[in-house]
Amino acid sequence: MDFELSDEQQMLQDTAYRFAMNEFTPISKICDREEKFSKEVWQKACSAGLVGCFIPEQYGGAGFGFLEYALITEQLCRVDLGLAVSSIGSTFGSENILLFGTEEQKAKYLPLLTKGKAISAGAYTEPDAGSDVAALRTTAVRNGDEYIINGSKMFITNGTICDWMIVYCLTNPTSEKKTKRHSLILVESDRNGIVRNKIYGKMGIRASDTAEIVFEDVRVPCSNLIGEENNAFYYLMHFFDSTRPIVASEGVGLAQGALDKTVKYVKERNVFGKPISYNQGVQFQLAEMATKIEAARNLTYKAAWSLDQGKADPSLNAMAKYFAGEVAVWVCDKALGLHGGYGYIDEYDVQRYYRDAKILEIYEGVKEIEKVTIARRMI
Repeated sequence: MDFELSDEQQMLQDTAYRFAMNEFTPISKICDREEKFSKEVWQKACSAGLVGCFIPEQYGGAGFGFLEYALITEQLCRVDLGLAVSSIGSTFGSENILLFGTEEQKAKYLPLLTKGKAISAGAYTEPDAGSDVAALRTTAVRNGDEYIINGSKMFITNGTICDWMIVYCLTNPTSEKKTKRHSLILVESDRNGIVRNKIYGKMGIRASDTAEIVFEDVRVPCSNLIGEENNAFYYLMHFFDSTRPIVASEGVGLAQGALDKTVKYVKERNVFGKPISYNQGVQFQLAEMATKIEAARNLTYKAAWSLDQGKADPSLNAMAKYFAGEVAVWVCDKALGLHGGYGYIDEYDVQRYYRDAKILEIYEGVKEIEKVTIARRMI
């Protein structure tokens, strides 16, 4: 059993962290306050080879595995989760094309993502359904060689900035099996009948675009179907198996960034004539934070590595995502507390880390759903 990263993997970590420090740091506060997506930073991330690193070389990517994807994500999120999600997260949803799309679909859409020419989205969640995937109600009705789509989606990452989205649609509503009712359909964002409304006022990851999307008689060719019709439930479960370790790496990176800033602060902050880092109570908290982060990191790396070995484990992926998200929230709470009153103002980044952390327990499967997945596999 070898826990050492290769020289190339360590270089990827260093490259990603330096990129984030150089490109994210100057604009973090602005993008957070203005809820602003940075197209310039996204395109720079593409040029640096950080976007779509999991896409094979034949489709314009670096051909790395999900472990490398997790390593890059961790280092970017160490500096700013919102900007990380809006840059390397610009490929969200495209995993479905890679996993289940035709050769023509892969060749047409995937290269644009890594070159900074297009952004994708995954349109799954609806106003009345999220965790219960089988209950999603946006419809796609066949009409000749087209689908006509009606319905709405909510909390869609990249919703107003994407060039296309992978939409989870109800195509076989009368099926007795709930798992054989839905299909995945690629929908270009410039088609008639699409209304996209940006969601403002989020608690965190404010640099990441989030939207409500409404479909009113939107027509798309049947050739935009991803995989087989009525098989999307299984596709989506497999998709989340691929993305949950990446969300876990977001949690690890965010927690590590909060710890980095806290260690620096407690070494500089003087109380009663000496740095508060001399206080044993402070030291105990730092030790607990570091230990939980390392535990989450090892769980995350194992989940991502297992994916690359063709041994995807839904339970392990759920463990990584749930635990890393919970650790991020816990660590950021401790970090803010150790900063005292300074942690409560936006002059110090720790308050942004604190606000950003909570989403890691919510999106791509709330932690309660992850626990259900783990327990059901056990039972």
